[in-house]
Order: sequence, then C-alpha cells, then structure tokens
Amino acid sequence: MAEPQTAFDALVDLAQRSRRSAKSLPSTVKVTPQWSGIGFSLLGQHFVAPIGEVSELLELPSYTRLPGVQPWVMGVANVRGRLLPLLDLAAFFGGRLEGQRKRQRVLVLEIDELYTGLVVDTALGMQHFPADSYSDELQPVEYQLRDYLAGSYAKAAGEQDRWYVFSPARLTEDPRFVNAAR
Repeated sequence: MAEPQTAFDALVDLAQRSRRSAKSLPSTVKVTPQWSGIGFSLLGQHFVAPIGEVSELLELPSYTRLPGVQPWVMGVANVRGRLLPLLDLAAFFGGRLEGQRKRQRVLVLEIDELYTGLVVDTALGMQHFPADSYSDELQPVEYQLRDYLAGSYAKAAGEQDRWYVFSPARLTEDPRFVNAAR
C-alpha cells in the first residue's frame, strides 16, 4: 500500500510526470519578413498596391455616367450614401479594361479629401512577398505607368515574374488625374 503523501510531495510528483510527458519545443524556424499589399491585374500585368493606400475593395457597382468629363471617367456610384467617382484606370493609361465586367473590381482610395474608385481588370486579394525580394529597378513597362510605380517584388527568391508596386498616392498627385473635366 502506498504511503500517504504530503501536499508538497504530491505537487513534486505531478511536476515530474508533466515534464516527462511534455512535448519538446519546435525547432527554431527562420522567419522571413514579409511585405503585403492588395494585388490586382491591369493591362495584362500584375500589380500590388500598398495596403495603406487602398481603403476598400468593391465589386463594380452600378453607376451613372457624367457629361463633360474625360473618357476615363466612368461615372459616379452611390456607395453607402457617399458618391464615389469611378475611374477606368486602364483608359487613363491609354489602354482598355480586359475581361468580364463581373470580374472587374474597384480599389477605393481615401487620400486626404479625395474619395475615388479605380476600376481594374481583376482583384487578386492580399499578396505577401518576402521583403528581401524587393527591387527598385523597373523592367520596361507598357503604357505610361512608370511614374506611378515604386519598385517590384517577386513571390519567391530568384523568380523572374515581378509584381509591380503601384502607388495610388502618386496617381492622386498627378494634375491630369485630379482634373477629370474636359
């Protein structure tokens, strides 16, 4: 028959049994810093916008066309009681939106007093890139996008397919963009 244990002895025994049955800690894993953004396609290329520059992502809402505006201004939509100007980003750069309308998405910008929506071919959701895959060198880019790009990322080290970092903030500083009237 077992001897009666003191409370202290019982706790020591319990601690020893717990240590014996505990699993070891996982081996250390090297964590690579990541950069994240909102991915989208436009003019046949992949882009990513910094998260802080896009406030929302929407399906293309119904909208009303406006007279006397640039051809790249699609119109204005009522989004939760706010009027959201919709701008065809491909047309602004001299191209055309591709694909089906149901796949087109709106990147909503709220930068200072500017509230506007950029219509793109498709949204590709959150994209994550190894921070060390960043390059500030830009390959030749079609259309007039170069002034609005801030480098590129690759999904994996050594990968040739680059995702260009598109800066909506730079776009909003362009007088041609801000003045949508003809």
